[in-house]
Amino acid sequence: MIRAEQLCKTFGPHRAVDAVSFEIGRGEIVGFLGRNGAGKTTTMRMLCGVLEPDAGQAWIDGLAVRGDDPRPRARVGYLPEGTPLLRTMRVVDYLAFAGAAKGLSGSGLRSALRDAAQRCGLGGYEARRIDSLSKGYRQRVGLAQALLGDPPVLVLDEPSSGLDPAEVVRIRDLVREFGRTRTV
Repeated sequence: MIRAEQLCKTFGPHRAVDAVSFEIGRGEIVGFLGRNGAGKTTTMRMLCGVLEPDAGQAWIDGLAVRGDDPRPRARVGYLPEGTPLLRTMRVVDYLAFAGAAKGLSGSGLRSALRDAAQRCGLGGYEARRIDSLSKGYRQRVGLAQALLGDPPVLVLDEPSSGLDPAEVVRIRDLVREFGRTRTV
């Protein structure tokens, strides 16, 4: 499902990722562990096609991740570290915006919004502004965005960072639930 071979990335004199290789099978839930600055986020960004490697190659579901091919990126739902949300938007408007950016429209978009909001526990919050939500609920909005388009792969960068213990448990439960039908 996910394969990386000899991924490398350098920023100036600093080699952030040095010849990283691995395979993750369909339906597996895998976490990257390492100290700050070890290259975890950089590796995830290369897997998602957000950042080009200097060397090496990544594949998602057999498709090479390249800057000019949107097909592998369409198979990945990505929640970046820090959950970059448009905080002045309402939850439903933000999710509609994100869904449209993923090529969803009409009844397919409406259905995807309902499903993602329900799966992430956002029922009753759709009309609220994102900046009025707790950090835990903002994280749920980010997870719902990643689910739009029903991607078979989810890449979640520190999905429970900075959350209170109860929200950490809830996010972990969601990740386990998502792992039943996706590679996470």
